[in-house]
Amino acid sequence: MAAAAKSIISLAVFFLLISFSLFISTGDPTSRRFSFSLPLPSPSSLRCPATSAATRPPPLKVYMYDLPRRFNLGMLDHRGDSDPEASQAAEGAAELPPWPQNSGIKKQHSVEYWMMASLMGGGKSEDAEAVRVFDGEEAEAFFVPFFSSLSFNTHGHNMTDPDTEIDRQLQIDLLDFLRTSKYWQRSAGRDHVIPMHHPNAFRFLRDQLHMCMLWIPFWMMILLIHMIPALHFSFFEGEQSGKMYEGKVRLKLAKILKGYDDVHFENSFATGEGIRASSEGMRSSKFCLHPAGDTPSSCRLFDAIVSHCVPVLVSDRIELPFEDEIDYSQFSLFFSVKEALRPDYMVNQLRQFPKERWTRMWRRLKSITHKYEFQHPTKRDDAVNMIWRQVRHKLPAANLAVHRSRRLKIPDWWSRR
Repeated sequence: MAAAAKSIISLAVFFLLISFSLFISTGDPTSRRFSFSLPLPSPSSLRCPATSAATRPPPLKVYMYDLPRRFNLGMLDHRGDSDPEASQAAEGAAELPPWPQNSGIKKQHSVEYWMMASLMGGGKSEDAEAVRVFDGEEAEAFFVPFFSSLSFNTHGHNMTDPDTEIDRQLQIDLLDFLRTSKYWQRSAGRDHVIPMHHPNAFRFLRDQLHMCMLWIPFWMMILLIHMIPALHFSFFEGEQSGKMYEGKVRLKLAKILKGYDDVHFENSFATGEGIRASSEGMRSSKFCLHPAGDTPSSCRLFDAIVSHCVPVLVSDRIELPFEDEIDYSQFSLFFSVKEALRPDYMVNQLRQFPKERWTRMWRRLKSITHKYEFQHPTKRDDAVNMIWRQVRHKLPAANLAVHRSRRLKIPDWWSRR
């Protein structure tokens, strides 16, 4: 019995050793891991790389509501709903009117136009991050083609004009329309995309859309027009306003920086001549200053990027677009408000900036410029496609909220803990 027991124990130990040797590698001690486990990813693979044709997911399926033209394209050609042939949103690229060339500052807030255009055909399908589907049951997201920013700029821009009632009525009519949609009712609008790039877009009823994916400039500041500020070293050009804290910082910077010969700091407005002068100045500068302003829709940072002028951001709080894919520290410099307002500090830092590092930043700027450019048809990884990719990233959270809402008696219990 004792001998048999010893044999059983020896056999068990033998099998244990065999099993152990199967699971633990015998070479380099740092490579010990289960033989069936996935290899650990390299640090570089943990980033969000630009997707290639082989790795990119299929395009996001987007249902675009057919709204009367007065909500969108009618603001461009002024036909509105009076033209029977234009009563519905256009379904082909050939029916898309071009954005007016002389629209001035309005083009800065035209993101809704370019997103709508991207769903109306044209371009290479393999480059598209989103495609239009005409059956809402197939859709992953829903796009509401209301030109909210253009509506504000078109109907009583000065806030007290009686024409603002037109903008207000459009917002009321749109909400009435959406609330009758079964897709809106199903998700309470959580999977609906409504661009609101201008700070005052949808200003009358925005609080009733808090569950939607609101693409607003507070965190989605995007270049829409190459309105660019000019000289050898460092440049700022823009309207100097002091209505808010950030605007007051800009005024203080103006006083500090105007005493330097190698810094160009002046007022400018979105006129044809102002834009041309700004473009020339920014392209001939090494650094372009981007102080926080009164509104979050400033395109100065993105003008610097497309001009290949290293941006210098002055802000204690700023959110930047596409930051899950783009490392801004590779091509931008950041100063706190306190640092920027310290006499001589920021200018001396820029003067002493190593040429080799500046060259690396400049080359990086050239490689990512296309990500901030809008066009129709769209191109791979341009601004519109980057936005649609961000929509895809937000959908899991939206779907989670929808699914939770269907079962919970107290919808927000987790936020009350």
